[in-house]
Amino acid sequence: MGNKELCLKLAKADSEKEVVQILKDTGYWDNPDVWQYYGNNENNFATIGNQQSSADSALVEKIVNSVDALLMKECLKRGLEPDGEKAPQSIEKAQDEFFKIPEGVLTNITPTRRSELAENMMIVATGSKSKPSYSIIDKGEGQTPKMIPNTFLSLTKSNKLRIPFVQGKFNMGGTGSLRFSGEKNLQLIISKRCPEIADDDETVNHWGFTLIRREDPSDNMKSSTYKYLAPNNEILTIDSDSLPLLPGDFPNAYEKKLQYGSLVKLYEYKMSMKSLINFDLYRRLSVLLPKIALPVFLKERRAYKGDSFQSVLSGLSVRLEQNKANILEEGFPSSLILNVAGQEMNVDIYAFKKDKSKQYKKNEGIIFTINGQSHGYISYNFFNRTQKVGMNYLAKDILIIVDCSKFDGRSREDLFMNSRDRLSEGALKNKIERALEKIVKDHQGLRELKARRRQEDIGEKISDAKPLAEILESVIKKSPTLSNLLISGRRITNPFNMTNIGTANEFEGKEHPTFFNLKKNFSETKPKGCPINQKFRIQFETDANNDYFTRDNDPGHFKLFDLDDSFKDFNLNLWNGIATLNCELPPGVNLGDLIEYAVEIKDSHRVDDFKMKFFVKVEPPITKKNAGNGQRVKPPGKNGNDRKKPSALNLPNIWEVKKDEWEKHNFDGQSALLVKDSGEEGYDFYVNMSNVYCLSEIKSRTKNDPEILKAQYKFGMVLIGLSLIKSFEDENKEDDEPIFTKISSITKGIAPMIIPMITALGDLEPSK
Repeated sequence: MGNKELCLKLAKADSEKEVVQILKDTGYWDNPDVWQYYGNNENNFATIGNQQSSADSALVEKIVNSVDALLMKECLKRGLEPDGEKAPQSIEKAQDEFFKIPEGVLTNITPTRRSELAENMMIVATGSKSKPSYSIIDKGEGQTPKMIPNTFLSLTKSNKLRIPFVQGKFNMGGTGSLRFSGEKNLQLIISKRCPEIADDDETVNHWGFTLIRREDPSDNMKSSTYKYLAPNNEILTIDSDSLPLLPGDFPNAYEKKLQYGSLVKLYEYKMSMKSLINFDLYRRLSVLLPKIALPVFLKERRAYKGDSFQSVLSGLSVRLEQNKANILEEGFPSSLILNVAGQEMNVDIYAFKKDKSKQYKKNEGIIFTINGQSHGYISYNFFNRTQKVGMNYLAKDILIIVDCSKFDGRSREDLFMNSRDRLSEGALKNKIERALEKIVKDHQGLRELKARRRQEDIGEKISDAKPLAEILESVIKKSPTLSNLLISGRRITNPFNMTNIGTANEFEGKEHPTFFNLKKNFSETKPKGCPINQKFRIQFETDANNDYFTRDNDPGHFKLFDLDDSFKDFNLNLWNGIATLNCELPPGVNLGDLIEYAVEIKDSHRVDDFKMKFFVKVEPPITKKNAGNGQRVKPPGKNGNDRKKPSALNLPNIWEVKKDEWEKHNFDGQSALLVKDSGEEGYDFYVNMSNVYCLSEIKSRTKNDPEILKAQYKFGMVLIGLSLIKSFEDENKEDDEPIFTKISSITKGIAPMIIPMITALGDLEPSK
């Protein structure tokens, strides 16, 4: 078998079994002399095995490598040194210069142009539906056979470290995908150098190909190792102008000729999404590559039936921009500039209409990106954090994208793991989280939307809920223990006197503002006062759209200066004509200092920039009031004069949930209780009255009144929920698992015992 025949057989194989048999037929599979260590390192599993934790994130690295290859090709074709001063100094500039994408934003070019660019890079799905193989193909720079061991097959070298317009920095070659490639971790690499790139390599006109495999520990080795096929320690070569590696029309997977570039094939890739490549995988990759630098064709060539077998992947931002009128709430996305620890971030806040977010995200609440690629995320449970955020009615419908592309190198290392799929725990992440908690909690648009959603959710159930609260109040008052336990806490507003929330006056913003003014002037003689231990807030009035500062297309640019242009932490939140600046005082200030600030807002459609000044005076610190000595409050005396009684019990608002409403509350048959924070009105309790254990007990206890059993179950759950809230709040702790999530989990486990326990204990009598 010649090398070309071997290469094409491996390229067209779609199972590990086929690949192994092909290599056995050539005598390669069982010959240890033809396999070399990946990265020339016997202990390479320590690095390769410590990459992305999911198959989809690992696949993204392959796409990013292809994007880099296309950018590198255009740079080298022009005779530019990639790390030189004449090369583009950012991905955005490379996109603009090489591919005519204004400002590096794909929404700035037409869908037709995006499709044309996508022909340069594609992912092709072949093989079976349950164990698909994916070929990542690009018409990029390509590598010569001689270069392949030092590029595709190298580890921890500095190939791209100093090139400013590419993503790859850690030189791990997208090795994270190996562990998800079948059981033997097989991957095929085929590559040829672009002929337009000047190169004196003697193998420049040849294709090179190899196969990577994982070998289990042997001969006292403690871990597996990865090796690649290289007979005589050389990459196999083919002398051919082109290879038929590109897909034709469906269902032809290998028809058109590839003149140069690279193909990486992942055999039997362990992807959880088994549907058409342009459905679930398309949506997932859009989230992981929110602002991908170049579009990618996703092409389905498995035995599916359907009307469409391909899609152009342009990133989540393009999808949201195209569909925002149908999927986003009015006024969103909202724009925000955030500066933490000297690192500036552009923040986009999206609020989806009901039931619209499922097509655009999964568990993501906050996505952190660099140059359009997701580098980690925080779950939507962030919005369920009770006291610090309190957006549980919107939790699944909010998506925040934080662009960290402007971070310096050290800050990137502090916030992100090298695998680029998760965040690193530490001081910087905590500071950013605290800032985002405050921003979301105080965001006027989200607060108004939360109130509307809550009223929509409970409005129809008010008449049914009122007697439940009255009965529960009676139960608690009859028990001194329960009364003492639950009587303290915030006063609950009567939920039955609902006010019409409505909407604020409609705001009509402009793409480019005609004014941007201080809402109140703070002059040198009448400055803004700010305690030395607090932040100060300044508001501006404008007619700019809410996404003015962070949108992809022609955004405005905000700059804040003080006299020394010293370190500042601030955020600027723009919503419906009001831009609110929250800013920390510079370090090292003293009481009585007067600080002059200057604001500059640049807009490409204005001849003159918006410029204004204000003054801030440093005032004495604010100290928290003494919260008491921690001693327990004495109960009232016989005549009730020792202390004032609270005006009401700390009762929740209680709503029954039936099976047809499970999906709305994320319930299943075993779910028991969902608690939500309604803000000023306390807590909303949703009790699953179609719980399988509750229904089973009611069915089996034929001698008991079913309505009494339902009430026992319902009020038992509510009392347990109240007690848990009290317990968790007394801990004064917020972690990544909100207290309401804990309550749902605990009550799910208690549900089978509620009715048996109440009825059994009620039958107990004192012994005579």
